[in-house]
Amino acid sequence: MKKIVCTTVAMMSLGFWTTLAVAQTADTEVAQAQNNEQITNEEAQELVAAANSSKINIQTRPEIMGLWGMEIPDNKRCVEYYNFSGENNMVIKSDQEWSIGQYQYQAPSNRSEYLPTLIFQIKYDNNQTDCSGVKQDQTGEIQQFFVKWVNPTQIQFCGNQRGEQCFATLNKQLP
Repeated sequence: MKKIVCTTVAMMSLGFWTTLAVAQTADTEVAQAQNNEQITNEEAQELVAAANSSKINIQTRPEIMGLWGMEIPDNKRCVEYYNFSGENNMVIKSDQEWSIGQYQYQAPSNRSEYLPTLIFQIKYDNNQTDCSGVKQDQTGEIQQFFVKWVNPTQIQFCGNQRGEQCFATLNKQLP
């Protein structure tokens, strides 16, 4: 008798976490030896059909997903939070202000020369005061940053693709 075994593998590739679910067949020869049975032709066909119908399920997610915090230089008591979640949704919380929107994270084909691009659009802003003391409705605004990875838990927002003119440092809070 054979048994179908499902294996899950996670790996980092081109700026995306990829999860592979791979189905494979495994012999249970011990059970066969104990029972001294042979697999019938019908059982073999069922096993082949099951193995052929197994699918590889690939799920990708941007490496930027998670909760990030940015300390404001002029206001050390206030942290601005960026939560990049699934389906490209995001929430920004800064003091009394909170905004929701959508983001797109694009990893370049040549990471040694160019930084990933982060573009987001604010869909709703509650028009309250943020950590910088500014009260401004940002609904509809589109912003573009280049993301410089300092290490796996720290990024910087930069003004160009080469990682120059970086103006904000964010630290990973939660995956």
